[in-house]
Amino acid sequence: MTCPDWLTVRRGDAPLIVSLPHTGTDLPPRLLPRLVSPWRARKDADWWVDRLYAFAADLGATTVRTAVSRTAIDVNRDPAGVSLYPGQATTELCPTTTFDGEPLYRDGQAPDAADIAERRAVWFDPYHAALDAETARLKARHGRVVVYDCHSIRSVVPRLFEGRLPVFNIGTNGGASCDPALSTGVAEACRATGRSFVVDGRFRGGFITRRLGRPADGVHAIQMELACRGYMGEPEGPVSGADWPVPYDPEVAAPTRDALVRILSHCLAFARAG
Repeated sequence: MTCPDWLTVRRGDAPLIVSLPHTGTDLPPRLLPRLVSPWRARKDADWWVDRLYAFAADLGATTVRTAVSRTAIDVNRDPAGVSLYPGQATTELCPTTTFDGEPLYRDGQAPDAADIAERRAVWFDPYHAALDAETARLKARHGRVVVYDCHSIRSVVPRLFEGRLPVFNIGTNGGASCDPALSTGVAEACRATGRSFVVDGRFRGGFITRRLGRPADGVHAIQMELACRGYMGEPEGPVSGADWPVPYDPEVAAPTRDALVRILSHCLAFARAG
């Protein structure tokens, strides 16, 4: 398929799609004068997650990634404006604050309805069209497919959750987005690391997981939200431009990467068993 330059689809033949919706840091030039700062606009990216999962291609997985920052538009939010977590703090389709509640835009420069509609047409819709096309292609070939949605977040974000987040946060929308055999196997791989994990805790799966997960139709979607300390030298407490993001260190990331290899291998085994 022909993709715009900001959208990367690397096709594999295995029944597994790895979605990377928040690793992008590109900010459209016309947006820059409206922002408080480029660093703040990139602060909540899923730093280095695309590098962490680079092995997925060796497993035959298809990867779908946007290079555009979530500040421009968040492709993992419901475009209808429905909150993923009613009653809890979250960010919008076109975020106006960071996870810490800091304003992203200068006074009077936040996106209006026309901005949001344009961004949806330019970036959101093509990303989801790519996911749909790859899901249909692989389902036609295999009958069953797993969509694995990759994320990360700082371990401590008081505005979003209390205390320290588990290292592995598995989301299945309360079991609605995939067969229990898939999530149980992923959880067991997390347990084997000796690190903390939870299934359907604070992060139960975003719009991608909830929209695509149709177990009865052979499409099983699962989200993995990693606490950043699990794969990088994350500073404790608030971060600044002086210490965030921490550079990627393959040696620090190696144990988590090894666990993720086992996790994606289980996803493949589950899909092929169908």
